[in-house]
Amino acid sequence: MRTQRNAVAKRARRVRERLGLSDAPPRPVNVRGDWSAALRVDPIPLLLGCGHPAIEAFTRRDLLDDRSVRVSDLWELPEACRVLARQQPDGRWRYPNPKPEIRSVDDYDQLETYRQLSGLVHRFGFDRRHPAVEAAKGFLATFQTADGDYRGIYGPQYTPNYSAAITEVLIHAGYGRDPQVEATMRWLVAVRQHDGGWAIPSRTRGERLDVMRSGAELVEPDRTRPSSHLVTGIVLRAFAAHPRRRRSAAARDAARWLATRIFQRDHYPDHAAPSYWTVFSYPFWWTDLLSALDTFTTLGWTSGDRAVASGVEWFVEHQDPGGLWNPGRNRPKRPDSDHWVALAICRALRRAGTASGG
Repeated sequence: MRTQRNAVAKRARRVRERLGLSDAPPRPVNVRGDWSAALRVDPIPLLLGCGHPAIEAFTRRDLLDDRSVRVSDLWELPEACRVLARQQPDGRWRYPNPKPEIRSVDDYDQLETYRQLSGLVHRFGFDRRHPAVEAAKGFLATFQTADGDYRGIYGPQYTPNYSAAITEVLIHAGYGRDPQVEATMRWLVAVRQHDGGWAIPSRTRGERLDVMRSGAELVEPDRTRPSSHLVTGIVLRAFAAHPRRRRSAAARDAARWLATRIFQRDHYPDHAAPSYWTVFSYPFWWTDLLSALDTFTTLGWTSGDRAVASGVEWFVEHQDPGGLWNPGRNRPKRPDSDHWVALAICRALRRAGTASGG
């Protein structure tokens, strides 16, 4: 056991050396730009000194414009290697403790494969060059219908949120022009509500989500019903990630609709309470203020836009005296989640102050 721990520590040291990261406490950093001037505490030294090589590397690349960072070095970190070791030969990751009365084992594995792939892509910079990513993409493709959406997580029912979430990860992994991605993006455009956003179809018919357990019949949406900001925010992330689709009328209309819903109660019962707007996670999962601000600024909105300005104001006012946000309450429940969330906030704040669109 001691030999194994020593080998893991040695591998982590090699990665840190290749990335140019020091084990010594970080020296004071004085690089605050306009985007961070209003914050009570400069978060960059906290991120550089958090001890997580990936957070430190992304901080240097995304906040300090250090172009010497080679993200592929992160692929060898012990934490990433442990995830890779659990991948199955067909590209899936197995969901722990599936409940067959809710969904099949394969459908649970679809959900877990999306979750693990998202972590590899967003936390360690994995992309299509790594065979594990290609294998996961192939496994997920077995759940894609001829129309372009993914089925199974909600049983036989449409799931615009998970279809988009899977697609967003694939875009970030470098598959933006892949037919598998393009098919889903076309489907998402086709299934919008009349107000320009998206909703879970069964919810627009007043059905419980239990319909995914029983049924044989596909529930078509009532497009005259209002969109769900929970679902719209998730779908919009895929459009924002896509270099071409982010400039589309569909993305613009959905973003304008989402901007009217900040801090509002959702029209449907899933994560409906306004309090969910300030429950943050990284990688992003549901729709919250951070994921919405990240999307708006990726689309090119700046602090001159009301929705962005209100988001920036909230994060300025709610920074903890220690320099983080919601410490101890961010998701998933991991020791490094507070720092990942802080990094995501800093990225969005920086774009809000430097983006040129609107």
